[in-house]
Amino acid sequence: MRLAGCRAKLNYRNPRRLIRATTRTILSYRTMAKATNKLHSKDLRQLGFTDDKQISLALDILDNRELRKLDKGSAQALLKQIKEDPYKYVRDELWRPLAQELVPQPSRDVKLSPDIKDYRRYGEAFIEDGARKQMDTAMTLPITIDGALMPDAHQGYGLPIGGVLAVDNAVIPYGVGMDIGCRMALSVFDLPARYLDQRTQELKKLIHNHTRFGNKEVFKNPADDPVLDRPEFKEIGVVRGKREAAINQLGSSGSGNHFVEFGVVDITAEDNDMNLPVGQYLGLLSHSGSRGLGAAIAQHYTKIAMSKCPLPPEARYLAWLDLDSQEGQEYWRAMNLAGDYASACHRDIHRRISQALGEKPLAKVENHHNFAWKETLADGREAIVHRKGATPAGKGVLGVIPGSMTAPGFIVRGRGERDSIQSASHGAGRRMSRTQAKKELSEGDVRRHLRDHGIELIGGGLDEAPMAYKDIHQVMAHQQDLVDVLGSFTPRIVRMDAGGGVGKSKYGGE
Repeated sequence: MRLAGCRAKLNYRNPRRLIRATTRTILSYRTMAKATNKLHSKDLRQLGFTDDKQISLALDILDNRELRKLDKGSAQALLKQIKEDPYKYVRDELWRPLAQELVPQPSRDVKLSPDIKDYRRYGEAFIEDGARKQMDTAMTLPITIDGALMPDAHQGYGLPIGGVLAVDNAVIPYGVGMDIGCRMALSVFDLPARYLDQRTQELKKLIHNHTRFGNKEVFKNPADDPVLDRPEFKEIGVVRGKREAAINQLGSSGSGNHFVEFGVVDITAEDNDMNLPVGQYLGLLSHSGSRGLGAAIAQHYTKIAMSKCPLPPEARYLAWLDLDSQEGQEYWRAMNLAGDYASACHRDIHRRISQALGEKPLAKVENHHNFAWKETLADGREAIVHRKGATPAGKGVLGVIPGSMTAPGFIVRGRGERDSIQSASHGAGRRMSRTQAKKELSEGDVRRHLRDHGIELIGGGLDEAPMAYKDIHQVMAHQQDLVDVLGSFTPRIVRMDAGGGVGKSKYGGE
């Protein structure tokens, strides 16, 4: 430590005076360090605190003996978390007074209905209580017109996954979800199913080399696409800040349950709207969404909705934006951009693999979920229909409903069922939460299960193990009135994000 300015004042011939002077200087430096680490009102204002009472409460709590050891950066990070989501801290003994002040108070004009509007539940005995309760809450919103719950439903944030909600002239960002415009895309090739057995190693290498997953993998030379030149990237702030990431992530897939896989397409219906003869083909199926662009849009506009439309705690993530407001219009444009960007990613995935395979697809099917549509309901009313983890199933609309890695998915055609608001499930749905799957399943058991079913997996994790999902055949049995089955897709070679460590992390090695 430098003892600046002390040299001239010290008497080096008197050791005691030297020790006392040195000690005083060290103590003064410690006092300065503490003062530097201590938060002041201006620091809290920079974090967005504007209310004097809230600032005073925060500083008083930080002076508690248990929190004095926090450095300035840690204290700032903690306060930022509390301000962004005070609901998490209302039961915390230390932070409760501040959290209660930060929780938005319900507006007198926004009240939930005491009655739950009636809605159809498909495969009700198959649906967990958490998802049903979330849907019940959504059906008490004053803007709600109609709703439905799909047989693959499970609990999420705001609207449950598998929830369909029609509302009046408003959009709920968390009713759409974080991964805006997430979708399925299927390409069917003029190659026989036996090609998978004859060229297994070649196809594994191909799918590894021409796909990218997660937050770290991107193509060195990403493709261009007209969606990147859309005016929203200049006109909407949160979108403008994500354009560079959108360029780099084009053609890549997310983590979690996103995948690209080769498998057997089995067309069973002669009238299939794809001009395909009944029979088996090589197929390529992808599942991914709008990457970081969609997540940023969801987070940004959810915060705005929650500040402008404060609701009781059980409904807080169902806060909406009026479509007549500037924020509502901004979100609508940003949501549609994210959906189109997700579609562009799938186009690039299928283009790259088709070129590497040397084949043009005979037919393609694409459908999306995690989106909101302007639709006319059966009674003639116009509504905004949210499908969070639910597939559009209007009359004649084609789609793909996947199973798990060891179970087939189905190519379907919508029947336009009124009670389901022209919707169907978007997959098998989770039977186990991600945390539960990681805790209860072992890598050895999952690998044996995949081997027994002839599945080649690159990447993947325990949270995406087939055992974590519901029986797709039961799910389909509960929605026979919603879709007609035209054929199936059975996975054989699957690539997912490598973070989980169950499958091979790269082609040719563990």
